[in-house]
Amino acid sequence: MSKASKPGKTTTGTDPKADPKTTGSQRQPAADRCVDDSFDLPIIDDDVVLTGAAADAADLEDKLKALPRILRTAMLIDQGRQNIHDRLVADIETLCPGLALTAAFATSRDSDAAPALAKELDRRAVVEDLPELRHVADCVRLVSLPMQEHLANSEDYRRVTMTLMNALARLSDDIDPQLAADIEEFCIGWAMIPALKHRLPRYRQTAFVSASHARFLGSLTATRRVGAAEATVWATIDTQKVEKDQADGSEQAVRSPQPALSPIPGSHERVVAHLSEVEMKNSRLKELLPQYRQVINAAVPLIVSPSLEEIRKPLLLEFPYARNVIDTMLADLIGRPFVRIRSALIVGDPGAGKSLFVRRLSELLGVLCWRTDAAHCDSTVFSGTDRRWSSAEPCHPFLAIVRARHANPMIFLDELDKASASSRTDGGGRLWDCLLGFLEPETAVRYPDPALQTNVDLSNVSYIATANSLAGLPRPLLDRLRVIEFPLPSHDHLEALLPGVIADLARDRGLDANWFAPLDAVEHAAIASAWHGGSVRNLRRLVEVVLQDRDTNATRN
Repeated sequence: MSKASKPGKTTTGTDPKADPKTTGSQRQPAADRCVDDSFDLPIIDDDVVLTGAAADAADLEDKLKALPRILRTAMLIDQGRQNIHDRLVADIETLCPGLALTAAFATSRDSDAAPALAKELDRRAVVEDLPELRHVADCVRLVSLPMQEHLANSEDYRRVTMTLMNALARLSDDIDPQLAADIEEFCIGWAMIPALKHRLPRYRQTAFVSASHARFLGSLTATRRVGAAEATVWATIDTQKVEKDQADGSEQAVRSPQPALSPIPGSHERVVAHLSEVEMKNSRLKELLPQYRQVINAAVPLIVSPSLEEIRKPLLLEFPYARNVIDTMLADLIGRPFVRIRSALIVGDPGAGKSLFVRRLSELLGVLCWRTDAAHCDSTVFSGTDRRWSSAEPCHPFLAIVRARHANPMIFLDELDKASASSRTDGGGRLWDCLLGFLEPETAVRYPDPALQTNVDLSNVSYIATANSLAGLPRPLLDRLRVIEFPLPSHDHLEALLPGVIADLARDRGLDANWFAPLDAVEHAAIASAWHGGSVRNLRRLVEVVLQDRDTNATRN
């Protein structure tokens, strides 16, 4: 095929007797002509086809190549890959070259081009006996179908849903487990879009492609089933370790009488760290032990889950605009005997109240909140320093357990998106680099602490991070964190927010909120006229100004 024009452009010849090699409309077979021959059709630039083919050849992972076409396209969308349209155009040109509708799909983002092309591919699949064209047609629908009010009634949506679910049911048993989980999450999320569109209030515009939200909605479903599976895995790990310890024989028991790092039968306690008598006498370790002795070779309690209603009610009073976030977080505690929240990343605009929410959640749950400023903490500090150094110190989660005196504190990673090596000058590395070991269940249950030089059990520590954006965060880290969107409040939430803001200001001053007189009508009106919704931080500043003005006037009088 000669390069006749660039994408988005058409040729200028209109003479029906012109040379077929230069006239766009005559390059198509007669059966394919959908407009009068006096007009030129868009022509696919060779670069588009070459770009799509090169993308598949160069960066398509082997594990994706083995997938059915519809699932491969779904994973490319989920990974945010570029040139997805070009890849499809290259496939279509290989199977059915010269279609005018393919050119329209490649050179424009007209909402009518994709469904028309998909319909034509379906027709040719039957006429030319090319079943593969039906799969390509479904891929065209998947990458193009926009969000719309009555999505569930769309024939294209139902067609893609059926194709995805059939492909999901036929996945091979030997597929990579993580890839299978990603595919399942995408397919379930796609099927749930019509029912859960209200969870995407910012993305209802028709300009947004439906498939871009499938994975997010998939992560919101079946969370209890996942929690139950995790509990089963933990029970299996603990049982296997007990059996292994028993099989090691009396020789190991004499050499190192180490209790299992597991729940103590009949109680909510856990042995977090164990050191033998020989290790306890180590001269270097003896300098560290006085600070941590209370949690070494000793059972540390686990904070029992309180009544969820008692937690939910005050959180809704303080954060009435974050009902979905509250319910998602508290759902992790259903059926759990003690407090443990699945690792989560709360994403929202600055000033939305994310940090305050995490702190209040930990306070109401009765667990310590260990805050780490991700922008100023490197991986070496967080993961612990080797015993051989003068600055030796255990990892931060273990330090949180020591300070809390319970085995299930909450680690709060504030502004995780700002963690970068550029914020450190000593080459310590990004905080991201060490987090995977703490977030991975198999590693967390036996984390090799560099200062204590023994395995410590951190499996009951909860990790909650906040960020303003997901941009730049590594994919392996995002795979281990649930992403939960945190909304901004509106002016309608002012009445509900004011008591919590005043109580928080009182706590900062070391006072009881009852010492603060309620805002009078003038003070309330001043705040209401200045705050129109958005940042809770700005609302807090306004209340501070009003209270300072009140104090100043009281002093003068």
